Amino acid sequence: MRNPLAPAPHAQRLPEAEVCRRYPGYRWRALEATFIGYAAFYLVRNNLAVVSKDMVDALQYSKSDIGSIMAITSVTYGLGKFLMGAWSDRSDPRKFMALGMLLTALCNFAFGSVQNLHLHIWLWGLNGLFQGMGWPPCGRTMGHWFSERERGLTFSIWNTSHNVGGGIAGVIAAWAATHFGGWQHAFFVPGVLALIGAGYLFLRLVDTPQSVGLPPVEEYNNDFTQSQQNGEVTERDLSFRELFINNVFANKYVLILALANFFAYISRYSMLDWGPMYLREMKGASIEGGGLAVMVTEFSGIPSTILLGWISDRLGGRRGMVSTVCMLPVIGAFLAMLVIPVELMWLDMVMLGVIGFFIYPVINLIVIQALDLTSKKAIGTAAGFIGLLGYAGKTLESKGFGVMLDRLIASQGEAAAWHTVIATIVGSSVVAMLLLAFTWKLKPRA
Repeated sequence: MRNPLAPAPHAQRLPEAEVCRRYPGYRWRALEATFIGYAAFYLVRNNLAVVSKDMVDALQYSKSDIGSIMAITSVTYGLGKFLMGAWSDRSDPRKFMALGMLLTALCNFAFGSVQNLHLHIWLWGLNGLFQGMGWPPCGRTMGHWFSERERGLTFSIWNTSHNVGGGIAGVIAAWAATHFGGWQHAFFVPGVLALIGAGYLFLRLVDTPQSVGLPPVEEYNNDFTQSQQNGEVTERDLSFRELFINNVFANKYVLILALANFFAYISRYSMLDWGPMYLREMKGASIEGGGLAVMVTEFSGIPSTILLGWISDRLGGRRGMVSTVCMLPVIGAFLAMLVIPVELMWLDMVMLGVIGFFIYPVINLIVIQALDLTSKKAIGTAAGFIGLLGYAGKTLESKGFGVMLDRLIASQGEAAAWHTVIATIVGSSVVAMLLLAFTWKLKPRA
């Protein structure tokens, strides 16, 4: 029996005039569907941090308990992104991504319906696993509809979807919790939106160009000189050995980028996970203020991700050079937060904006650089491995900072505890910058 998630079979080849007419529309459709779809995944993933303090108050959870919930989803999402990445490289992204969104919506409904720590840990862990079905089909779709020489700009435009989704996730979660009167609604309302998103993806997303009778993107862009003579460039799905060994583990630069991603994710997620609680405990922010902090961090990365992705194309694909330079202001902003007076919360918000502005291009370019070094047929696998290491870093940050805060607040007070956390983030940012410096001169294979 045929795998229901298998890629769509190749359709009959269309005439050249029809190819020229249809290709731009399908490319837009691929970008639109993956952008909206991946943004919707964040609605049911970034909603926990905003109401974490409310769960502490209502359910008598400790900060370490909240850290455990955050940590388990980091573990399962990292594993899910890696394993689902290899699966998605051999699947139809339309069915694959829609199924993942449906399952993560159901996890959110269940999470908001229970009030038990162990169930919350298991459900959020399961949610993380299904969240791993979001990025890989997007990467597969974008890799098949846009060629390497377009990748810096087009992937960067698409990559801002998680800034949009992550930014409005905090606002929606905060609004739902206050409007309907309970932290549970921060999971119910996004869950409904995710159900709608699953239906949209199933109807709108499309598989490879060949599945709709169009040639590969390289032929459409005239990147292959022989394509006009030979009719169509032959493509095949890679074996699991080719996916994992040839394109990932045997590539030393993919390994370096994955390790850099480990430390960069600590910088990225530290303020998304703990920023709302930091502002509420140290600066007297409201729940809406905590949601605003998430939105500021996320939205600040939108223009910079697109701009610096485009610049990396103009620099001949020197993604490593751009990423390394971007880490400097990130380090500076975290250091500034160590000395900002308690009453100047607005200045903390500005620093969160600086962090978001420069850290998101780094996260984006790390993945693009890895894709530059691998086959487009292994995009999900390579990105999954990069993500696995990234979410290992997030796991360490989520659980480690929770334990650190509980212990240091008891012995040294809140201010000293939060300053120690921020100093740890600075150290991680420095290590990420040093690792990225090894890729300074790298350019795409093409």
